[in-house]
Amino acid sequence: MLINDLSRRLLNSRPFLDDAIRRVMDRSWFVLGPEVVAFEKAFAAYIGAPHCVGLANGTDAIELALKAFGVGQADLVATVANAGMYTTTALLAIGAEPLFLDVNVESRNVTLSEVQRALDTGVKAIVVTHLYGLAVPEITEIATLCRARNVKLLEDCAQSHGARLDGHRVGTFGDAASFSFYPTKNLGALGDGGAVVTNDVEVAECVKRLRQYGWSDKYQVEIAGARNSRLDEIQAAVLSEFLPDLDAANVRRRSIATRYSASISHSSIKVSPTYGEEFVAHLYTLRAANRDSLRQHLKTCDIATDVHYPIPDYLQPAFGSRYAHVQLPNTEQLCHEILTLPCFPEMTDVEVAHVIAKVNAW
Repeated sequence: MLINDLSRRLLNSRPFLDDAIRRVMDRSWFVLGPEVVAFEKAFAAYIGAPHCVGLANGTDAIELALKAFGVGQADLVATVANAGMYTTTALLAIGAEPLFLDVNVESRNVTLSEVQRALDTGVKAIVVTHLYGLAVPEITEIATLCRARNVKLLEDCAQSHGARLDGHRVGTFGDAASFSFYPTKNLGALGDGGAVVTNDVEVAECVKRLRQYGWSDKYQVEIAGARNSRLDEIQAAVLSEFLPDLDAANVRRRSIATRYSASISHSSIKVSPTYGEEFVAHLYTLRAANRDSLRQHLKTCDIATDVHYPIPDYLQPAFGSRYAHVQLPNTEQLCHEILTLPCFPEMTDVEVAHVIAKVNAW
């Protein structure tokens, strides 16, 4: 059993995806055309923000949003270190310096107290990641605090499409939000894709220029440091077809995660808490001190698992001893204990029961 069997999604959706791709091919307009415009409008309305700018991938979305905030060389930007290095990669591309924040062990997400520490340190901006599909529990308070301190807040929503907290979807609390549409995401394309969503028209217009060479007009470069990062028409058409089913798919993901948490009962395993609509179960993670043994056991049962994520950003080999002074105990504990189980909308109830039984049999 795979972590996420995309072949099932494509089998169920092939007819309308074929129609969407054919629509683009018949039009012969492949970049920044009507499909991108339509998807940007639809996704902005779904999130509850006035502006959406489609991009080539989610990491570019983080980078270009931060550039639109005015973040540049040597600026200090706060980020968590347990989310796979994606934000840190964007910061390095800009020339900014990451300030790594610890997380809560249960939610796996950043806390208000850590954001306060970052603000007191003098950061230019803060990136808050809604990890594994869970809205950061204190995002409202974090946004209020950042506004009071006049520090820009970017929400990384790459794993949390559709999560809702206090009546608002993630992506509407900060100054802007980045999304990824990588195929395995809750809203995934047939290749790479991303977007910046924002309430700020100036940020949106800046990202639009940054995604296409910095042009203010064709071949007229007005903004330095831009790139070619455009969501193509085929991916936009595919996303427009998947978007109406996103909420239903999220409900199914959450029901699987809830069943895992309720039914996995092993003395050496800590299951994830049960959440409501603030959780869209992009990934289901549990914790086990002897994780590798559990993983090997499940492999013998033909159940795929993964570790999201095994290495804190500041301990990545590429940095050498650059961040040897950084110690984030909760982050490091999670990196040693986290294990991801299969959790995707097309899983059957029988398969869910099989995973539970084999985990409990470890």
